[in-house]
Amino acid sequence: MSIKAVIWDFGGVLTTSPFEAFNRYEEKNNIPADFIRTINSTNPDTNAWAKFEANKVNLKEFDSLFLSETAKHGYPISGIDVVTLLAGELRPRMVSVLKKCKATLIVACITNNLQSGHGPSMSKDISHAKEMSKVMDLFDLVVESSKEGIRKPNPKIYQLTCKRLGIHPNEAVFLDDLGINLKPARQLGMQTIKVIDVETAILELTDIIGIEF
Repeated sequence: MSIKAVIWDFGGVLTTSPFEAFNRYEEKNNIPADFIRTINSTNPDTNAWAKFEANKVNLKEFDSLFLSETAKHGYPISGIDVVTLLAGELRPRMVSVLKKCKATLIVACITNNLQSGHGPSMSKDISHAKEMSKVMDLFDLVVESSKEGIRKPNPKIYQLTCKRLGIHPNEAVFLDDLGINLKPARQLGMQTIKVIDVETAILELTDIIGIEF
């Protein structure tokens, strides 16, 4: 089947990766590199991060749970401190690609997010959040983990998205910066692109949908 929809992750694809902010925080506070990322990938279905993204705990509960998890590994970190690191900067090149896709295809977003800031960007800064919201408004559909109670990589969130879009998974291409999130989408039949380098990802998208950017 031909591609009818381009489905995007938000943070790390249309914005800079939160992992960059995590690493800066770790360096500043003499914490081993990728410590926060390691905590978030340990028990990934039941840890504090997973519960918060699925809206199973509130910010205060997350703060306590995350502090406990990190303390067990030798570097206690407030969950609230980590949440403030999540609002990345927009990637103008990717936003322009999104706009061009929207001219001829369905565009949607699946984002694991936290209901702790202003809008899907999770920013605490209102002006920054408004900038992010303008991009979110471009999508025909936005599926947020914090509203659905399920999160990537649970296959149900991809199936839900396709159902709402009225397409089959093999009629979609999905972009994400995490391989763990791409695997179930690929297993369902989607074509997938791992976004590490922006220009490389755009070239892969061109190969799949035949649009030059």
